[in-house]
Amino acid sequence: MKHYSINKQSVTVDFREATIRGQAPDMGLYFPERIPKIENEFFRDIENLSNEEIAFRVIKPYVGDAIPEEKLFQIISETINFPIPLVQVNETIFSLELFHGPTLAFKDVGSRFMSRCLGYFLKDHEKKVTVLVATSGDTGGAVANGFYETEGVEVIILYPSGKVSPVQEKQLTTLGENIHALEVKGTFDDCQQMVKKAFADEDINKKRFLTSANSINVARWLPQQVYYFFAYKQWPEKGKPPVVSVPSGNFGNICAGLLAQQSGLPVKHFIAACNANDVISNYLKTEILKPKQTIPTLSNAMDVGNPSNFVRILEIFQHRFSVLKNDLSSFSISDEETLLTIKEVYQHCNYLCDPHGAVGYLSLERYLDQFPGKGIFLETAHPVKFPEAVEKAIGQKIEIPASLAGIMKKNKKSSLMENSFEQLKGYLLH
Repeated sequence: MKHYSINKQSVTVDFREATIRGQAPDMGLYFPERIPKIENEFFRDIENLSNEEIAFRVIKPYVGDAIPEEKLFQIISETINFPIPLVQVNETIFSLELFHGPTLAFKDVGSRFMSRCLGYFLKDHEKKVTVLVATSGDTGGAVANGFYETEGVEVIILYPSGKVSPVQEKQLTTLGENIHALEVKGTFDDCQQMVKKAFADEDINKKRFLTSANSINVARWLPQQVYYFFAYKQWPEKGKPPVVSVPSGNFGNICAGLLAQQSGLPVKHFIAACNANDVISNYLKTEILKPKQTIPTLSNAMDVGNPSNFVRILEIFQHRFSVLKNDLSSFSISDEETLLTIKEVYQHCNYLCDPHGAVGYLSLERYLDQFPGKGIFLETAHPVKFPEAVEKAIGQKIEIPASLAGIMKKNKKSSLMENSFEQLKGYLLH
């Protein structure tokens, strides 16, 4: 399958080229030429299929011939070698736990898949590749872990100073080797803007072969579909498709879910669960898409005022607003409501949400109040990654998992940088 630029000013490319480039030369995001349809028989038999088989069947059409089948199956098996359980929270609400991977966040799947694909594609590449990425929290740790010591790849991560949690910061700043962290005096949107400018800069591109590991990269974005298939495999009422609530910041994850739905996955409705950064919530009310200045919140990985992946959602629905509104709702949840939700779900259901999961839970609850049924919210990160907020909500300490104990003792290695593209350019050209 070929992938085209949404800006439609660049040639179509295969999965290999789209992965290596990250973004099209015309600065558009790559999008598959067609959305493959999955036959009903697949869903009837889904409980008897392994997660590896499910993921392979879902991802293979997008990869095409770019990776041999045997190698692709190996990459997928290594990518998803940890549990992704569906846990019942109360009578109507289930949690899909995406935090059982190495960095305790949902982005482990996309980052592991992409790093292995890039490693395969670049094994005979003569020029060293620089993965340049902006993070609002979890992307940085997942990318750092996924690409750590990958031969021929240097990783440079930009993150907003003081706006990621202590665990997130340790995960992206303590590895060293081929991983470099740049701490920017600004917001995530500032970091993302600097990265986009770097990709468009001729001087930088002469010096470095740049690619992206944000969800703008097809190899990061497309494999996120598998979460939703795994959720349906475990869904107890196959005849009644679930409503799915997705904590949404840059909109890559929910975009992958909508793509899965268009492929045939039974999902009744999607909810974009947003914090105070309510650009898309407002769009669905007004049909006016207007980026805003980012507002810092407790659910910091969703602090995005100009979501890059929303253009892909518009592409899925061919810019038909009425059709999009039929499949997608959105709620904006305040920090106060987030803390109260963490507290109440913990007290009444004995289930501990992180701030992002709490936004997803409350958005789903509000939707089900209007349209009774059952649904799933995505619990995208382990609560321990946000101790300040979670401990404030429940009034007690949360235990640090053994897997994190070592990293919390390591020294941070980062370079503090002004919110200045010229300073980033100087770093990349040195």
